[in-house]
Amino acid sequence: MLDDGHKPSVLRHVPRCCGCGVHALSRRNVIRAALAIASTPLLRYMPAHAASADVSEVAPGVFVHQGRYEVQSAENGGDIANASFVVGSDGVAVIDTSGSAKLGAELRDAIRAVTNKPIKYVINTHMHPDHVFGNAAFKEDNPEFVGHYKLARALGTRKESYLTANEDMIGKEGFAGSEIILPTRGIKEPTKLDLGDRELLLEPQPTAHTDNDMIVTDLKTNTLFLGDLLFSVHVPTIDGSIKGWLAVLDDMGKRKAARVIPGHGPKTMELPEALEPEHRYLAAIAGDVRRQIAEGKTLAEATKSAGFSEKDAWKLFDQYHVRNVTAAFAELEWE
Repeated sequence: MLDDGHKPSVLRHVPRCCGCGVHALSRRNVIRAALAIASTPLLRYMPAHAASADVSEVAPGVFVHQGRYEVQSAENGGDIANASFVVGSDGVAVIDTSGSAKLGAELRDAIRAVTNKPIKYVINTHMHPDHVFGNAAFKEDNPEFVGHYKLARALGTRKESYLTANEDMIGKEGFAGSEIILPTRGIKEPTKLDLGDRELLLEPQPTAHTDNDMIVTDLKTNTLFLGDLLFSVHVPTIDGSIKGWLAVLDDMGKRKAARVIPGHGPKTMELPEALEPEHRYLAAIAGDVRRQIAEGKTLAEATKSAGFSEKDAWKLFDQYHVRNVTAAFAELEWE
């Protein structure tokens, strides 16, 4: 476990002398032993216990838990979205906390298996329940809860419906203790958060997947956390603007990054290839819907054909695609 900056005492590693003089260590040797211990990479992470959430270190100090490609249910406990944390010399930032207090607690256990540094920030990339309901597990750490400046309003207006719907899907036992934790800090302009030896850059985005999406970049490793601006394998879901989302994807495609972490998908991906399937899917919907609107087709007709060329490319297509076409039609018919 990282130990709040204190090096392990060398005396724990020095055998006691029996008095014969053979085992005695000189002061110089003690200092050499201390330096060797302090510089040993294996001592950087010293788990105190096994983590209950499966996390992987995808870059130095950057850890990701991968959610399942499923709809929320009692069987998966709402574990359907990626959740991450970044460890700095002064503390930890959590980026999305999964879909229940129980899952959030498992993520917190995973953090504590890596480090006992204070959890300074809990950052939500957007409002959706599978990314925010784990926040409750971090209340005792008294972090800053951080999000897009529109996140508080979005969560506040949906609070009761989110609580009811997610308890119904996950079940009372699996959802116990979950609650909406509103951000204590809203981000309106690009902002840096300090973790000691590393900074996180937070960039609020225009309306795309939702109206409160935010990109988080670990500047030390050039790792981008894209939240649900990036779906892979799991079909994208529109809760904002299809035109805005396509524009944001075009902008992201111009960026350089060592790796990106999607809201749903593998633990890491690379730009610009990671964006191409999602861009193709959304462009297919937009193109088909625009054509059908021009032909005088109805929404009901559009939901039976628009974007269906993408059906075999995505998991959960049947669960979410018609909803996406409906959202796109409502937006594009007023162009």
